[in-house]
Amino acid sequence: MSRRPGNQGRVRARRCAVQALYQWQMTAQQPPDIIKEFVADRELVNVDMDYFEQLVREVPRHFDALKSDLDACLDREWTKLDPVERSVLLIGAYEMRHCLEMPFRVVINEGVELCKMFGTAEGHRYINGVLDRLAQARRAVEIAASH
Repeated sequence: MSRRPGNQGRVRARRCAVQALYQWQMTAQQPPDIIKEFVADRELVNVDMDYFEQLVREVPRHFDALKSDLDACLDREWTKLDPVERSVLLIGAYEMRHCLEMPFRVVINEGVELCKMFGTAEGHRYINGVLDRLAQARRAVEIAASH
């Protein structure tokens, strides 16, 4: 189990974080307990463990602000979204808000790929639209500079 194995490690950290945040939503288990369980029960090969732990601890801690950011971009009630899609959106919202070194296009692409892996059949299209609207709101300067 590596602490920082590079970009692939972050991709794997996000995959694990989607599952952990799903568990958090469904069970109301505390993030530190979920992290301990993941470390004990799963084979976390080439996962950026620091980033996994950051996402699983910080997304719940900033939930209200992240949900507020997302609510402005949604066309339906939060509770009507699939829990996997909520987890993916929360990670994307966290990265848009707190990981400014990460380009907005990377955040959107990673969200789409996570949803293709874990979400509903057409959920990735919805994720793409929501994260794109969120990028327009949170990363307008970065978007303008990229054109």
